[in-house]
Formats: sequence, C-alpha cells, structure tokens
Amino acid sequence: MRFIAFRNIQGQAALGVRVGNGLVDITALGLASTLDELLRQGDSGMRAVQDAVARATDRRPIEGLSLLAPVQNPSKAFAIGLNYVDHAAESKFDLPKNPVIFQRFPSSWVAHGEPLIRPKVSRQFDYEAELVAVIGKAGRYIPKERALEHVAGYSLFNDGSIRDYQVRSAQWLWGKNFDQSGSFGPEFVTADELPPGAAGLQIQFRLNGEVLQNANTKDMIFDVATLVAACSEGMTLQPGDIIITGTPSGVGLARNPQVWMKDGDVCEVEVESIGVLRNSVVDEPAIDR
Repeated sequence: MRFIAFRNIQGQAALGVRVGNGLVDITALGLASTLDELLRQGDSGMRAVQDAVARATDRRPIEGLSLLAPVQNPSKAFAIGLNYVDHAAESKFDLPKNPVIFQRFPSSWVAHGEPLIRPKVSRQFDYEAELVAVIGKAGRYIPKERALEHVAGYSLFNDGSIRDYQVRSAQWLWGKNFDQSGSFGPEFVTADELPPGAAGLQIQFRLNGEVLQNANTKDMIFDVATLVAACSEGMTLQPGDIIITGTPSGVGLARNPQVWMKDGDVCEVEVESIGVLRNSVVDEPAIDR
C-alpha cells in the first residue's frame, strides 16, 4: 500500500491510501489519522486498512491536497553519513567501518511541495537524495537477519545541509538541522511493494531538471538491515522511528565549481518504485528588529 498524509478541509491531520490516481481517506472511515498512530497498532491496524480500502467506493483527488510528512513525530530520526563508497571518496573520508550516525529533528524538514528555506546566515545550502526506512515493529538488539521484519516501509528524504555550519564543530548536527532545510515524503510505501531492503533501486537528485546524483541503493556500504541492527544496539527502536540511509556521490560541495541551492530553485529526489519528492527553495525572509 501507498500512504499519503495530508490536512483535511478542517485543517486536521488525515491519512489516506493511494488507489490509482485517487485517494481513499481512511481517517474519514474512522481509522488512524496519522501513520504514527497506525504503525503503533501493528499488523491488526494494517489489516483493518486493507479491509476498509477494499470496501471503499469513494475516492478523492490527490492533486491539490496539502501534504504532510509521512511520519509526524518520530521518537528518533537517525541519519546516516558516508554510506556510499563514491560519496565517502568525494568527501575525502576513509570508508567507515561502522555506520556514521547523527540525528535530524522534525523541525528541520518539510513535506513534499513545501519550500525549503535557505538560511540568511549561509549560501552553502547543499542537497542530498536519500532513501528513508520507517520502523514498524519495536525492538532492541535486533539481529541483522531479522532486521527487515522491523521495517514497515520506505519513503524519500532530501537531507539539506548547511555545509559551512556542518564543519564548524566535530559534530555534524548543527549544519543538518536548520529549520525547514530538508524534506520528507511524499508517500510511505509498504515494504511488501519493494525488493527486500529496498535494494537495487535507482536513486536520483535533480536541480532545476539537471541530474546531479544518479546511483543505486544496492551501492550502500551498510544496507538497511545492517543499519536497523546497528541503531537498535544503542536504543530501542519504536514504530514510526526513521532511518535516513545516506546519499550517493554528486553533492554540491564536491563539485567543481560547487553547486548550492538558491532562491527560485526546484529540487527533486526520486527513487525507483517509490516516487518523487519535489520542493522549491526560498530565501529566509529578513527579520525586522
């Protein structure tokens, strides 16, 4: 199934399942209003959705909906650095022996169709096309061979990065968490619709239609199962937690000349069989003092 989170006409969070070119509003049918809530219900919640969608006769158009990020309030949002060989090389880092893990906060991302904000304190606003794995089943010390059982599905992320702030300290968190600097969505695709671990899928980033990143998820250094197992060693994974799995080569920082996102740009992240995440870029407005 393919889920879309959106605001209904009352301005409240709602959840739908895409069927062809239309949407079945499962919230209007009395089911969960967010993917967070649905994932906490486990297999019984998903079965209830399948039954409701099979019976539903009404469809609403997707076009014109005010979309929300697929997950509203993950307890944890892990981001993975240097997870493609070519990207580690272009970043002038040795290949990591263990996953490089940092954190993104929900205030740092927007939904599909909403503008990314280039902060007024920097012009080094970079892009990173990434696959997102969404946890559906809680667990701690999850063995790699069972890890994909804990993944409910996948989505897309633009891990927008303020590069000069990213390197101001030994930790990357500062440059990775500016308000509204990344994006997440537009759909959540259940794992059964994709190859195991979402491996073997083409991943691209386009800026104003020009392809700047073009790779395949099979090229990850640490695959999804490895990442789930590694993250679970330190803390219990909960339904709705996300793992932003890393970006391939071609980022703006490593290009010659360097490429930075700017006001008026349109950026797109695409992963085969999952969809396209599209956002414009705007400058942060001046603040009157």
